[in-house]
Amino acid sequence: MVLSLVCGSALAAVQPAEPPRLYITTEVMAPSSMLDQGRVVGIATDKVREAMSRAGLAYTIDVLPWKRAYAAALQRPDACVYSTTRTPEREDLFKWVGPTAIAQWVLMARADHELQLRSLDDARGLRIGTHNGDARDAYLRARGMITDPTSNELSNPQKLLLGRIDLWAASQRSGSNVLTRYGFDKQIVPVLVFKEIGVYLACNRAVPNDVIGRLNRAFYQIAQDGTGRRIERRYENWVPEARVR
Repeated sequence: MVLSLVCGSALAAVQPAEPPRLYITTEVMAPSSMLDQGRVVGIATDKVREAMSRAGLAYTIDVLPWKRAYAAALQRPDACVYSTTRTPEREDLFKWVGPTAIAQWVLMARADHELQLRSLDDARGLRIGTHNGDARDAYLRARGMITDPTSNELSNPQKLLLGRIDLWAASQRSGSNVLTRYGFDKQIVPVLVFKEIGVYLACNRAVPNDVIGRLNRAFYQIAQDGTGRRIERRYENWVPEARVR
């Protein structure tokens, strides 16, 4: 009996720990992530859900303002945030999973202004609308550009049309046609792609390496077996419940 207890205790001691239940945060950024009747959906969201399922991980997803979503992944040992731009400045802050998409950073202008930009330097001196706390804002500021950040990304096209900013630094991802979706395609046009960069699920440094490995293998499979493209096609004709006014 004593031997059984000792052996039982020894076996219990070597049993692998259960992986953490991950707390995942994101923002409203169609078609990557958005709310549909209270459920978080979207291209990146569905890829994250598929990866979690394949990796056998429990999770919850919360939609928050971007700065809070990003801060949660920095502060909580069980947290991850998507879709996060992977920059050299952020590299050591997180463990990275993905990518969920490849993003193009694009300067948008009013169609009636007929701006022609050959490089980012041509936009020097112009006021550029950005998203508060976003990597695009930091990138432009670091290069001496004038930015006008807002807490709501979709207020930037309105500010552009009202003449409160000269340009809008937008991010375009797979399946993204945000101008058409919100009725701005005749009034706002892209004038310069100034950077192409991957966006990821960024996890707190305390998330176990085994969990990160399982998720990265799942994302690789999703890209290889066609699941990622099928998810992207699912949202090609998605229309928002209400257009931004």
